[in-house]
Amino acid sequence: MRKIFLCWLLLPFIANSQTKNVVSTFRAFPKPEKVAEFEKALTAHAQKFHTGDWKWRTYEVLSGPDAGAYHVTEGPNSWAQLDDRKDISKEHTADWNTNVSPLTTGQGTQGYSVYREDLSSVPLLEFTDKMAITHVFPKQGCVDTITALIKKVKAVWQKTNEPVAVYQTSGSGPAQFVLVFRYKTGWKERDPSFRKPFMERYKAEYNESGYNDYLAVIQQYVERSWAELLIYRPDLSSK
Repeated sequence: MRKIFLCWLLLPFIANSQTKNVVSTFRAFPKPEKVAEFEKALTAHAQKFHTGDWKWRTYEVLSGPDAGAYHVTEGPNSWAQLDDRKDISKEHTADWNTNVSPLTTGQGTQGYSVYREDLSSVPLLEFTDKMAITHVFPKQGCVDTITALIKKVKAVWQKTNEPVAVYQTSGSGPAQFVLVFRYKTGWKERDPSFRKPFMERYKAEYNESGYNDYLAVIQQYVERSWAELLIYRPDLSSK
């Protein structure tokens, strides 16, 4: 009986000790003629309803197929915290449906991603104001192959001091790795004069043959990929 009692006492600790590595994200597309109104409404919503563990970090998508969208992240939290989250209030829902949603095109995306420390060259919470994201979609059944390849790439990132946070989507559509290149000093880091091109750095680590193997894996096991630039908007985020 005593063992059962101790197990019950430990349950809250076990739940709270889960790793906070889950990020919830969504993208909203404002109507072109309503951008200023949308930003005002989004800011008010974030600052009133998203505090504490549920704070929002808002980014503006500058390029790529989603250019013009607003990318919002919530977390990181643990899956246990998401289990324990209370129902969103009627006031919360009404504010979004009345003040924010009508200012959008209706198009949007939403999902969950898990930060992969084993694949990343930068800690989860070392955010930057400017970043590039590469979305990588492995072919069906090829997630493990791409995971192994990213582990090799991580060694290149680490050796050349390139901070990249890697996330893997969870329960959110096709399998996807999200590679977030965090620019600590700004867009200048994209210039070859700041850091040698990836091909040169990879060859220096794994030689010419190794780089050819890298390309072969991508060609054979990646379904598609695309990239974009984003900038952090603290004025639109939770305080």
